[in-house]
Amino acid sequence: MDWASQHARKRGAPFWKAFTTGKSQTLGGIPHDTYGMTTRSVHQYVLGIMRQLGLDESECTKLQTGGPDGDLGSNEIKISHDRTTAIVDGSGVLYDPQGIDRAELARLADARQMIQEFDTSKLSSDGFRVLVDDFQITLPDGTHVQDGLSFRNTFHVNPLAAADFFVPCGGRPESIDINNVGKLFDADGTARFKYVVEGANLFFTQDARLRLEKAGVHLFKDASANKGGVTSSSLEVLAALSLTDDEFGRLMCKQSDGSLPAFYQEYVAGVQNAIEANAAREFECLWNESKATGKS
Repeated sequence: MDWASQHARKRGAPFWKAFTTGKSQTLGGIPHDTYGMTTRSVHQYVLGIMRQLGLDESECTKLQTGGPDGDLGSNEIKISHDRTTAIVDGSGVLYDPQGIDRAELARLADARQMIQEFDTSKLSSDGFRVLVDDFQITLPDGTHVQDGLSFRNTFHVNPLAAADFFVPCGGRPESIDINNVGKLFDADGTARFKYVVEGANLFFTQDARLRLEKAGVHLFKDASANKGGVTSSSLEVLAALSLTDDEFGRLMCKQSDGSLPAFYQEYVAGVQNAIEANAAREFECLWNESKATGKS
């Protein structure tokens, strides 16, 4: 992003400042991951569900794909106060039905480290960590895991992955489709998740979404939930187009002493507030429309 913006400047493009977004702060950018821009909109949908149904966040369980090393995963850990029971990331699966130690998760999120760095002494007797390089593992309940890679790749449809909320913050596109969505249901037809808020793009196919909604799952798709980053980029462009090069350098760029201008800090706070307010309002619109029409 930095290179493209600077290349546009060298070529004389008049709007080089707005050529790319999410740039480094030295170029007046607003990094989405640093300020949790995408996560802020996703979490408003989680909070909206809790508000409408009178749920206590601290008592709600959650499955999360995408770990503490990533943008969405790390910021979801930092912003939430639920009882996360499982996290799946590139290194493996971390699970504890009593709730994964939040202080340890926060440590990994701050350091942007995968769950392979989790201190397993902080797991309960029912908890476990299975890494992708592991073979022939026996879980606390006696289940045998032949290889960690396959276990990681399919854990989102494993019966152990049941929780109140499922918030995918990473994973392969179409991880849940019409062919495997049935694995998200118990033998009696009960869905293993009551609420799904899609942080990651395209984790579910539309057919899979419809199947879950028909079963009574409250599901909010990626196009609504995760556009905080788009809002941030749009407002970054607005600042770039509104200010002269001199103003932009003084007001939006990190200074030579490493400090951030007061205007920049206030502007970023305003962007965060706008993201949260927009997401909360859109959630209410979708919820009220569904309630009024009886349609998901």
